[in-house]
Amino acid sequence: MSNEKEMTERDIFCGRNAVLEILRSGREIHKIWLKKEGGRNNDIRQAAAERGIPVQSADEAALARLTDGGRHQGVAAWIAAGSYAEPEDILAAAAAKGEDALIIALDSVEDPQNLGSVLRTAEGMGAHGVIVPKRHGAGLTAAVARVAAGAAEYVPVARVSNLARSLEFLQEQGLWITGAERDGVSVFGADLTGPRALVLGGEAKGLGRAVRAACDEIVSLPMVGRLSSYNVGAAAAMLMYETRRQRAGREKE
Repeated sequence: MSNEKEMTERDIFCGRNAVLEILRSGREIHKIWLKKEGGRNNDIRQAAAERGIPVQSADEAALARLTDGGRHQGVAAWIAAGSYAEPEDILAAAAAKGEDALIIALDSVEDPQNLGSVLRTAEGMGAHGVIVPKRHGAGLTAAVARVAAGAAEYVPVARVSNLARSLEFLQEQGLWITGAERDGVSVFGADLTGPRALVLGGEAKGLGRAVRAACDEIVSLPMVGRLSSYNVGAAAAMLMYETRRQRAGREKE
């Protein structure tokens, strides 16, 4: 096992839900720290014992230091480095379920809060995976896991060198590529059924030129308030929900 001095922010996950889901997923955990007083995390202690994972008591100061001041809820875990999927793996997962693929692609979304939010909604809406670029994109860090609240253990994330080319690959596999921008047609008039990738741009710049060119269509989320755009996490949630709603309606026909 690596020396604890080698631990980084990417290795330390915290929060009850995140650590419980990692325990349930079977992913390798080097060590768990639990707050000394109180029995709220006895379920985590028991699950760790069943898997033979060492548990160490820690006071509030130690937990705050380990988690860089994160909302730890009395628990932190040193997790083995996460692995990324390939786009082919995501397509295979959809095929194995006999479902039309639903993939979320994020172009230059660098805020871990937004990626974590997207992963959490993707899990709830039955999306088969998320694709992010290696450059100018958030990765699978502890900060992402805290927001995702366990969803990062169940939603595959592919990290690709060229997002536009990956979208073209998905097109070749029969997926329709739907980008989201303010100047698109209303999403309420779009058909979101069938194998599909939903593409959302970064917090400030939106979709890059090459990524936008790779899209088959551009849709927008109508707004009636004074603001000009939605947060990426919120926009992704609305698009996924509308996609799920349309698919459910098609299945009933």
